Amino acid sequence: MGSSDQVYLRSNAIIEPLVDRFFAWMHIVAPVQASMNLMNVQVPLLESYLHSPQIHVAASNNPAMRGGYFVNVPEERSNEIADLLDTIKRDRAEMLAFAAGIAEAEEILKQDATGFDLTPLYPRLPQVLNGLVELAYDTSNQPSMHFIEPLLYHSPIFDRRRQSVQLSLDTGVERPFILSTPRLPGPDVLELPIALDHPGLDTLFRARIAPAARGELHDALGLDAAQALQLDRLLTDAPSVAPDRHIEGGGRIRYFGHACLVLQTAEGSVVTDPFISTDNRHGDRFTLDDLPDRIDLVLITHGHQDHIVLETLLQLRSRIGAVVTPRSSRGNTADPSIGLYLKALGFNVIEVDDFDEVPFPGGKVIATPFLGEHSDLDIRAKSTFFVQLSGKTVFVGADSSGIDPVLYRYMREHLGDVQIAFLGMECDGAPLTWLYKGLLTRPVTKKMSDSRKLSGSNAKQAADIMEELRADEAYIYAMGEESWQGHVMATTYDEDTYQIKQIEEFVGWCAERNIPAEHLFNKREWRW
Repeated sequence: MGSSDQVYLRSNAIIEPLVDRFFAWMHIVAPVQASMNLMNVQVPLLESYLHSPQIHVAASNNPAMRGGYFVNVPEERSNEIADLLDTIKRDRAEMLAFAAGIAEAEEILKQDATGFDLTPLYPRLPQVLNGLVELAYDTSNQPSMHFIEPLLYHSPIFDRRRQSVQLSLDTGVERPFILSTPRLPGPDVLELPIALDHPGLDTLFRARIAPAARGELHDALGLDAAQALQLDRLLTDAPSVAPDRHIEGGGRIRYFGHACLVLQTAEGSVVTDPFISTDNRHGDRFTLDDLPDRIDLVLITHGHQDHIVLETLLQLRSRIGAVVTPRSSRGNTADPSIGLYLKALGFNVIEVDDFDEVPFPGGKVIATPFLGEHSDLDIRAKSTFFVQLSGKTVFVGADSSGIDPVLYRYMREHLGDVQIAFLGMECDGAPLTWLYKGLLTRPVTKKMSDSRKLSGSNAKQAADIMEELRADEAYIYAMGEESWQGHVMATTYDEDTYQIKQIEEFVGWCAERNIPAEHLFNKREWRW
């Protein structure tokens, strides 16, 4: 089909991965969490919009309510939201029944799991859960239900027909917050009803660094004539990769924004939590053009939507040797397996426990513990990392908190001193229910939710980490402040914001001790 002329994918081509038209992230893809969010968040959200579209649109455009759960769709398109809701209720009935079954089973445990034998409760479980859960007590006789998660990826609860993608060009205009707004068709968007593991996507995104026949791309994605014309807008006759994307010796670290680092030797490369701009017109940032052609390891620190970003990961899948993910606690509702999730999306995955080592050409990565930032939920799938390369040890702290600084003393005694530490200081994060509302089977008060925030280190905690690691330099990554992240982050800061004041306090603490420290923004490079 189509022409055999050689083309490249434009630098500013983007993909938006969708699940039932909602922007895809782990809690709406992983089967248990997707079912619960569908029933407890997405269906009520769509119903609320249809009841009062004007209120949703007004709230979506109010800067003070940015990041709230509102549907930002003009009222004249409300019939499309009505159709989507009808489709979900009809075609996702098994998922909704599964979520209802979870709520029913939790009530059974609450009432009747009183420390005695749990065997009589199995026949009383809703039929949709049979064969997919195990009941257990902890050592305080508190009951819980654990899901046999691998089986759920092979059940009707995980349906790839929910998945699709939109392809378009990054115009440089900041995208609105989209985690709560279904993505509807548009004139400048190529709609593809394909699963997120579709091999045609790898064929397309490889064309960023190596030419492909135009017709090959059309065929790989199964395009009709109209879709082929849409795709052609995303193609060009010349690549735009950066000539300095590789190094010939020593070591290099580049900061790509938010929590994304690219750590390189002449032989290999590691990327952390990739969330990367596709807009290369400004020169004030590194973009996908600046990535090495081959990425040996991608390190995922935790499963939040700003650290495991599918719209970046899918564009890199064909170039990644393996994604290193922290191992989950197996079947805990709040702790879905990042490994299973990414494997189901076509990635090669290495799961690690604390202090596991993974080599890469020119260095090695060591998984280390991650404290806090998860609203005190029992979530094990989170990891910081020591990365050793070209004679330096780099601590990738992500959003981990210094709530117990003695941990970092043990880490240093076990692994040695750190030369460069990267820390997150979103120290007044979103409340528990902002991210986890769909998974909570028992209601919590607003006061309780507000007390359990998604918070990283404050100034004192960051200082404690530095002292215990004996790190030579400290760098605080931007907290969603870069312009290309607003559609996921929805954060707004000014010079008087508490988080910014805490960062200033920490940087001042470092200055008093002659420790180089910076609050990062957009881009930075270190060479040795």
